[in-house]
Amino acid sequence: MKQAPNIPVAKPQLGQREKELVIDCVESAWISSLGRHILEFERSLAGFCGAAFGVATSNGTTALHLVLEALGVGPGDEVLVPSLTFVATAAAVAYTGATPVFVDSDPQTYNMDPALIEAALTPNTKGIVPVHLYGHPADMAAINQIAEARGLWVVEDAAEAHGAEVMINGQWRKAGSLATAAVFSFYGNKIITTGEGGMVLASDEELTKNLRLLRDHGMDPERPYWHPVVGYNYRMTNLQAAIGLAQMERVADILEHKATIGRQYDQGLGDIPGLILPPRAAWARPVCWLYSVLLEPEFPLNRNQLRVFLAERGIDSRPFFTPLHKLPPYAAGQEMPVAEDLAVRGISLPSGPAITPSEIGRVCEALAEAAEPAP
Repeated sequence: MKQAPNIPVAKPQLGQREKELVIDCVESAWISSLGRHILEFERSLAGFCGAAFGVATSNGTTALHLVLEALGVGPGDEVLVPSLTFVATAAAVAYTGATPVFVDSDPQTYNMDPALIEAALTPNTKGIVPVHLYGHPADMAAINQIAEARGLWVVEDAAEAHGAEVMINGQWRKAGSLATAAVFSFYGNKIITTGEGGMVLASDEELTKNLRLLRDHGMDPERPYWHPVVGYNYRMTNLQAAIGLAQMERVADILEHKATIGRQYDQGLGDIPGLILPPRAAWARPVCWLYSVLLEPEFPLNRNQLRVFLAERGIDSRPFFTPLHKLPPYAAGQEMPVAEDLAVRGISLPSGPAITPSEIGRVCEALAEAAEPAP
């Protein structure tokens, strides 16, 4: 039997408006790091999230490095990060010469466990970088309370959580406006994409000025070719921003479509034994970045076997991230049982904006087949 076409984990959904704005860049010759779409994209995302300022960058990793540099992080400093996240969260800390200090996961949300933060603090701790993993926000109320009491800054890594919300003091607030600053990624698999690209959101004007200075080679905006500090070339192009701006024009529709994807999976997988569906804390409104499930011990296949099973049926998947404290650059013999357990049992299913209901149905049918006991 001929195999059905492959279903990728994530495929972006681009339309006529993205094409129109990219063509506008080409026809106007504004294709590099100057052009109106960059400022418009910065304002659009900042306004959507409830932040005062946006500073667009070349990708999410450079956005995080940029804000750490702007906050003065350097050698001898320590920054708390979750172990269960993409490697860029720790790498950006290491770029500054500081040390990432890992915190185990909350088994209910998969994010940094606030109850473990105090034990990880030292006199060298300068700040905390919680990650909104797989679209579920971290417990920012608890994390901010600890940080405020200790005089620490907090930077949200919201690379996977465009549009997610958290209840703070009785009000729903969007990821990106919950801390000292926040960073986003617009890689091709993200809810909002520019192909590559990132952004820092902040509400402090002086911090924002420093971010812009460092992003643009450290060049004084009032004095061309005068560089008072060592900076970076972390700029986004007008071409990328054009795509992002077009995406932001229909962000409500994109988020609703992603929510529909999540609901379809909930319905299709809810009765399959041995699967734990994505978390949803009472104080959170997560977004469906990658629809990610856990396998219970009674599921007939382990996670790696299931990935092979799905691949044989034309369905792509991803394992959960490898806990960072287990990677060679950061390994120091630590044990983080929750992150390690989640990492071996977690699998992310196809859930990009371009996936169709029939494709979701195929994935659900394949998982139901995989869950059948061996004869």
